[in-house]
Amino acid sequence: MKRLLVVAHVPSPNTTRLRDAVLSGARHPDIEGVEVVAKTPFEAGPDDVLAADAIILGTTENLGYMSGALKDFFDRTYYPVLEVAQGKPFALYIRAGMDGTGTRRGVETIITGLRWRAVQDPLICRGDWNEDFVGQCKELGMAMAAGLEAGVF
Repeated sequence: MKRLLVVAHVPSPNTTRLRDAVLSGARHPDIEGVEVVAKTPFEAGPDDVLAADAIILGTTENLGYMSGALKDFFDRTYYPVLEVAQGKPFALYIRAGMDGTGTRRGVETIITGLRWRAVQDPLICRGDWNEDFVGQCKELGMAMAAGLEAGVF
């Protein structure tokens, strides 16, 4: 059984809906070989990263940067996993009220140092709330879990 870790900051009802959509997609009934574990950035730590076969990160755009919660997650996990989690497949989604550029750049800078491997371009849910964001996040979760189950990454 493979393990997919979802680390998502969910400070609002809409960001909770996005995280729940990712989980719904990842837990699709046709995907049987993947255990999905969801934690907030404050709950997740190095042991969770090391136990995961792949990770989905979710963050809000806060002042043009990732959420403080996700930054805290990276601050606590970076060095403990640096040498042992290289090549870890990951995907990222961002709920951005503006354009998400700074948020993406901030996360990618840290990920580059960790040497994790992006399995798709970041999903940036930008601008005013759009119900399409929910479906896009569900597709992200499903694609990540199905790829993990199939051994694509």
